[in-house]
Amino acid sequence: MVAVASELEQRSGGVSRRDFLRFGGLGVLGLTAAEQRARAEADGKGMRRCIFIMMTGGASHLETFDPKPAAPAEYRGPFKAIPTAVPGVHFADTLPLLAQRADKFSVIRSLTHDAAPLHETSQQLLLSGRLASGSILPPSVGSMVARLLGSANDMPAYAVLPNVLGDTGVNMWQGQRSGELGVDFEPWQAIIADAAESAVAAPVTRAGAAANWSAEPESHRRDYGDSDFAHWCLAARRMVEQGTRFVTVNMFDSLPERITWDCHANPEFAPATLADYRNILCPDFDRVVSALLDDLENRGLLEDTLVVATGEFGRTPRINANGGRDHWTNVWSALVAGGGIPGGQVVGASDARGMFPAERPVSPAELAATVLHSLGVDLTARLTMPSGTEIALADAGPIEELVGGAVSPAAESVASA
Repeated sequence: MVAVASELEQRSGGVSRRDFLRFGGLGVLGLTAAEQRARAEADGKGMRRCIFIMMTGGASHLETFDPKPAAPAEYRGPFKAIPTAVPGVHFADTLPLLAQRADKFSVIRSLTHDAAPLHETSQQLLLSGRLASGSILPPSVGSMVARLLGSANDMPAYAVLPNVLGDTGVNMWQGQRSGELGVDFEPWQAIIADAAESAVAAPVTRAGAAANWSAEPESHRRDYGDSDFAHWCLAARRMVEQGTRFVTVNMFDSLPERITWDCHANPEFAPATLADYRNILCPDFDRVVSALLDDLENRGLLEDTLVVATGEFGRTPRINANGGRDHWTNVWSALVAGGGIPGGQVVGASDARGMFPAERPVSPAELAATVLHSLGVDLTARLTMPSGTEIALADAGPIEELVGGAVSPAAESVASA
């Protein structure tokens, strides 16, 4: 059965009714006038949602959305490139179903950052749009959405499935939680548990029911498959349909000693290989994300639901001595669909060996701003921390190729309260 876990629960051994009402962005009091205006503007554009698929570990761009068939063998890897539904655009042959749907989404091929090539620093940038600074922990985009837009239909505003990131190698801030925004805007988390739900507030019961993927008809569940990732993506669709504004799906919630996208091919700590991409990772990702996009479209939800799928970085273009690929922050790819984003586009490009952006570098901050913009958030607004400190919502403007003539954030101006 679906139960709920949180940092509060882990620390105290239980969560009170009051905590549940506050938890996951359900607390909406205390908005400044500027934040109230930002919410009103977003609500005026209708109920918009986001499903953010975290390809934890950092998926290789060369084995997914940016193959290099003309590169030397030690760069291009063992897989072939295949045509997609968009003329002239090729994916790796590991993603045949998504290749057939390439006209339904856009691909960014030039994500890049120059911070330390650690999972955690890259997760900070990807999930919050900025790096932590000392004890200052920037809130995740999902927590900012919870603060600014609140919940709908008694559902949590921000959820992470199955739970927030755990051990990814280094004990550092990962950018998936509320940080200095405060515990009111921590994500709701669903886990499989044997304990019965008891004395739980009605909104949480509703969230738990929505996250219960097993309630779907079996014929529909078969479209997604029977992996954990399939279950949580189906749960994410159910949650956004019921009113959750932002759902993150962690394809993996930890990395050590598991088969994940982190394909160092090192049996001691990161055993995944490119063969695992072929046999396990890519088939699961391809089937599940294709089913999710089809499902959202068939239900009339895709136009108002942004879907993003990416990892915290790419992989080294040159294959390592073990036959795997290591961390590479210089360039990687992302899938972006729905939420008013046009399909069939490719933003940016990497060079001939997939080493660096060849055109239109895109920062994680731009991706974060694009997510906020797609949800109808006014990027010129400021966010007020419990300490009274005001911060810009984003450190960059959205990706104009995807959103058109979007308004860039006014980094130095403070909206009047």
